[in-house]
Amino acid sequence: MMYGEWDPAYMPVAEILVHPEPDGWRIYFSEIRESFKLILLLTRRNIKIRYQQTAVGALWAILQPLMTMAVFTVLFGRLMNVPTGGVPYPAFALCALAPWSYFVHALTITTRSLVDQHDLVTKVYFPRLILPIVATLEATVDFLISTAVLLVLLPMYGIWPSWRLLALPFLLLALTSLALGAGLWLSATNLRYRDVMSALPFAMQVLLFSSPVAYSSELIPEKWRLIFAINPLSGLLDAFRWALLGRRYGSWEALLISFAMGLLLLVSGVIFFRGREATFADEV
Repeated sequence: MMYGEWDPAYMPVAEILVHPEPDGWRIYFSEIRESFKLILLLTRRNIKIRYQQTAVGALWAILQPLMTMAVFTVLFGRLMNVPTGGVPYPAFALCALAPWSYFVHALTITTRSLVDQHDLVTKVYFPRLILPIVATLEATVDFLISTAVLLVLLPMYGIWPSWRLLALPFLLLALTSLALGAGLWLSATNLRYRDVMSALPFAMQVLLFSSPVAYSSELIPEKWRLIFAINPLSGLLDAFRWALLGRRYGSWEALLISFAMGLLLLVSGVIFFRGREATFADEV
């Protein structure tokens, strides 16, 4: 090499060591909070994409529980004559179908959120927890629409709103925690084992008939009700009926179990999700 010429091979190499921050969780949640506008943007985009090529658009949020209610009314209300405590069966079923449909929808799209957004996961840095949150918010919009229609339909059956409706935001928060917490576990696992999405529809069918959607939990024998309450949806669905129909609530212990399991799933799901986050780009 001639004197005065520049050669990269002779340049000193800088060595940079990256150490984890001692308060990593605080920084992590700070990044999520600062991404609030991104969360709203992705939620709006997902809703628009999902409905822009459908004939009835957002009406699917109403039609799905209504069609299921019609089937349940024929099978369980007319043929099997399931007792409802004097409440017309369509109203009885719809008050549980609305939150149930929300839970299934939220859990399904949250589970596949990382796979569906693989371009973002592999090419752009952001807290990946944003994607399950966006999926849950997307499902929440549908739930709000279906609940608004439900509140319009209930007076047709002689059921009028009461002060108990004030409990709906808290019940929705518990149901959202349950769906998001379970979705965090499943979405992170689904990247490595795609069998999760194949098994989810069957699991939802089993959960449907083991939850008080088509029937009341009061039909469960007293000695089995505590075991039945291990299903966190049982206490919440009964609570939605209590708030919307004004029915006597059967077991406050079941509702406490539902809240506790929702919180446990959410906290453990966030920890598990973040622990796997570094491998998402390789697995997707």
